[in-house]
Amino acid sequence: MNFVFLLTGLALVFGIGWLVSSDRKKIRYKSIGKLFVLQLIISFICLHTSGGINALKGISAFFSWLMLQAAGGVDFVFGGFAIKPGGSVFFLNVLMPIVFISALVGILNYIKVLPFIIKWTGWALNKVSGMGELESYFAVSTAILGQPEVFLTVKDQIPKLNEQRLYTICASAMSAVSAAMLASYMKMVPGKFVVVAVFLNILSALIISGIVNPYETEKDDELVKISKGNDEPFFQVLGTYIVDGFHLAITVGAMLIGFVALVTFLNNTFIAIIGISFTDLIGYVFAPIAFLMGVPTHDIVKVGSLMATKLITNEFVAMGTLHSVAGTLSTKATAIISAYLVSFANFGTIGIVSGSIKSISAEQGRYVAKFSLKLLLGATMASILTGTIVGMYF
Repeated sequence: MNFVFLLTGLALVFGIGWLVSSDRKKIRYKSIGKLFVLQLIISFICLHTSGGINALKGISAFFSWLMLQAAGGVDFVFGGFAIKPGGSVFFLNVLMPIVFISALVGILNYIKVLPFIIKWTGWALNKVSGMGELESYFAVSTAILGQPEVFLTVKDQIPKLNEQRLYTICASAMSAVSAAMLASYMKMVPGKFVVVAVFLNILSALIISGIVNPYETEKDDELVKISKGNDEPFFQVLGTYIVDGFHLAITVGAMLIGFVALVTFLNNTFIAIIGISFTDLIGYVFAPIAFLMGVPTHDIVKVGSLMATKLITNEFVAMGTLHSVAGTLSTKATAIISAYLVSFANFGTIGIVSGSIKSISAEQGRYVAKFSLKLLLGATMASILTGTIVGMYF
């Protein structure tokens, strides 16, 4: 039965992708096939072997440990009331640790650990898939650095990219999540699904881009390099990352206040007018998609509601809702929706992506604005593909 739903999920993704494809004759089925097989191998090792399961447990435990270390700084500044067993101050316990994680990312970037990982992982991915040197590099780097910072690493290349290549890197940016966010995500959804989704989303974005926006790859003159490095004093770089992390936490907090309040308003308004909440209503709209992904029938409306919530608001709002209702969902439904939520595919991210590109090149920013809805569709299909593959093992 799991294999059947893998086929239905794939049929959904590839069918929609083929219908909206800009050039069906250029779809490179061989490269897409290689990436899909790689996804199956990664997911099998991570979710179906003792070594992979133990590795995921170790990674999750490590991020939990990092959250405890971050609690030291938060506790010192905010007086100790936030860091308590069973504490529920979301901003302090979930968002503020982003500052610490961002500092660690800055240190690893400064001492050239991250550039080394990104360079050679991207090189290996390009050798396997043939999707392009720049595209493979960017797909890996965006999963570590996040946006909008990741666009600065290819700021010299962005003005030179054609519309097709620009679509691919923007789709990667929307389908991935930054390393600084992982620990916060793990406070709301099972850590193993967060880690697996990070790996799979890198490949899902390239697969969907290869269908929706196919083109012949070009040989780059040189592999792009991360712009931040040892040319700046260490403490200046560290301070920049810390402030950036704080700004990110504040921004996410502000968006959550606005979006959660908006959803609450819509729910109460819809209940008063038609007797059903807004989230339940959109849950019915997305329920068929959840079913094709393999979600058990009795969970499809709840999962569909979470899928729509993420699309309309952001992943944090949806994860917060999932955290509160996880006990009512089956294991399979929890696995699928958890993996699905680990990406930046939502309406708000379109503004961030287009704004980031426009700040580097006004002309390229206009291109992004032109295909923004198609970009959101592609990033959402990438999340559907990732969720479908994870669900196959439950």
